[in-house]
Amino acid sequence: MKTNRILVTGGCGFIGSALVRELVAKQYRVTVLDALTYAGVQENLVGVASPEQLDVVVGNIGDAELVQQMFNEHSFSAVFHLAAETHVDRSISNANPFITTNVLGTYTLLAATLRCWQQMHSEAQRTFRFIQVSTDEVFGTLGPTGCFTEDSPYAPRSPYAASKASADHLAAALHHTFGLPVITTYCGNNYGPRQHPEKFISLIIKRALSESAIPVYGSGENVRDWVHVDDHANGLIAALERGTAGSTYCLGARNELTNLEVLRSVCAALDELRPRSGGGKYEELATFVEDRLGHDWRYALDPSKAARELGFSAKHTLQTSISQVVRSYVENRS
Repeated sequence: MKTNRILVTGGCGFIGSALVRELVAKQYRVTVLDALTYAGVQENLVGVASPEQLDVVVGNIGDAELVQQMFNEHSFSAVFHLAAETHVDRSISNANPFITTNVLGTYTLLAATLRCWQQMHSEAQRTFRFIQVSTDEVFGTLGPTGCFTEDSPYAPRSPYAASKASADHLAAALHHTFGLPVITTYCGNNYGPRQHPEKFISLIIKRALSESAIPVYGSGENVRDWVHVDDHANGLIAALERGTAGSTYCLGARNELTNLEVLRSVCAALDELRPRSGGGKYEELATFVEDRLGHDWRYALDPSKAARELGFSAKHTLQTSISQVVRSYVENRS
């Protein structure tokens, strides 16, 4: 078991818990800091590891006293920062929690990290990493062709994306000003087990199994780059182990699909696993609704740099893995 301990903020959430599982499997010791909002539940980590290898602290990244206390008690060798408000629709309805957590909370965490890092001996400073986990949404939107790269300009178009962009800029500023070893990663839409039902795939499954209308924004032709959460988690670990301080990496899967294509894939898997009691296809429940305000048309990430420098490549495609993912929800309705 590796002796140094890693801090994972938001480690009880969907992506965070997948990351913790992969870290534990690689014999890292992990401390999770999570506020346990609606999207983070400790059940995501039940049975993952012994208390010696994994401990969970319930608290907010914006609590400066708590965060500083944790750094005083542990010699963290790295920080994975995933704690965030993440849902675009919620940010449109009320941006305040996004600014509080994603901007102010990130700065509180960065400030504590910087103080701790500045007190380390030179070798520990050299190997330390702060992994800022971002999103392709900070780059805005694409037309019908092309991909975002690490050199794409920031152009956030929703309150959520703007709050994440702000967090990225703060992390980069502390790297350039003080030398804090920051790495920023960008990912597309994640999917997999244990995702909150506000997200598209888990929402489809929940609505379909309850024979309710499945809402689809606009024409359903908006395009996203889908990455399995386990591939994303392994990409984050690759950034820790092989990434260069000050660098940025796109952890894309080259798996672009329209919302309608995703819906049809999920519904087809449900048709096989749990046929509708009254007959018919689950896709028939799709209901087109008024489009989201400012809905970005297309996202896609070029993972070439991550492949070249980190050895990252996505092992899953949504088309080949969706049946297994859907099965995980069907068998674990709660």
